[in-house]
Amino acid sequence: MKTIILSTKTTRTGYSIIALVSALSLTACQQTPDYDYLAGETMGTSYHISYQLPDDVDEATIQASIDERLKQINDSMSTYQADSTISKFNQLGKETPITIDADFSRVLDVSRIVYEQSGGAFDPTVMPLVETWGFGSTMTVDRLQSPPTALEIAQAKALVDFDSIIHKDKTIYKTKEGVELDFSAVAKGYGVDVIADVLRDDYKIRNYMVEIGGEISTAGVNNQKQPWQIAIDAPIEGSTVSERETISVIRQPINTHNKMHLATSGNYRNSVIFDGKRYSHTIDPTTGEPIAGGAPSVTVAADSVALADAWATALTAMPYHKALEVAKEQNLAVMFVVLTDDAKTNNTDDSIDDWQVIETPAMQALRADKKS
Repeated sequence: MKTIILSTKTTRTGYSIIALVSALSLTACQQTPDYDYLAGETMGTSYHISYQLPDDVDEATIQASIDERLKQINDSMSTYQADSTISKFNQLGKETPITIDADFSRVLDVSRIVYEQSGGAFDPTVMPLVETWGFGSTMTVDRLQSPPTALEIAQAKALVDFDSIIHKDKTIYKTKEGVELDFSAVAKGYGVDVIADVLRDDYKIRNYMVEIGGEISTAGVNNQKQPWQIAIDAPIEGSTVSERETISVIRQPINTHNKMHLATSGNYRNSVIFDGKRYSHTIDPTTGEPIAGGAPSVTVAADSVALADAWATALTAMPYHKALEVAKEQNLAVMFVVLTDDAKTNNTDDSIDDWQVIETPAMQALRADKKS
């Protein structure tokens, strides 16, 4: 049975996302004859796809369909592209509408759902705060030693205002000057959903695994005719894709849907200890300050990868105990990896024995047939 090991990656969103970069042990030569393997670059990261090749379609045709859909998503939501819809919107003044496509609209809707249900912990307008704190792809203790002033934080928070984004019919506009959108914390998950749709709807493929930057969708069985398994790393600081330890496994449940949508987020590779507290460079949009005491690793299973992606970010942007409470209240299937009490007492975090898995009731139900 193939196991996909998930590790960490920092995305451009400004949230410190443990984006589950999968270390696929699958290669083209390892695939059984009726399974195919595709890989490429998109959204500033990579994608990997394993699927059972239909008898009447060749790989090149499927690859072309996937590349076309990914291009459409990037043209819509990539902040790297100056001519994308989202980049154009960010340059507009207030009260100026812009027409959006169906992909943009769906991601905006998912973002709105998680924004509201998380009490604002997920907010795609958070970038001004991230920039104010100087937290990009890395984090140093310097900024915590000399943090932004209360005025600087307040000025940045004034531009973090998802409620000022108005969606009407096929257009959006902002009611506040300077507010910008960044879908980095949800777009990759949505991209996974879209590719899965291409495989399933356009080519009637029922057995597949799709991964972009670590966000994952599976369906059916792998090339060993077994349900897909996703292994979750212990959040040991300094661990790498080649050197890590698995702390748990999530197996795709066998049921009428026969699918799984997963995303993992966290902070353990982008954090520092200051005055005895560990801080991540995830910013809590509701306070305007870095998270201290957040769960090092949060894995979410949901009805779509986009939804899982957004929720994983939201729960990472909360202190752990609040995140656990919200996850239970919202009946989310979530796996938290946190330090044991002994590890906290001894101030250790460099061994798999220092970590424990905490699951919500919904995640326990999902994993009822496979505990590891």
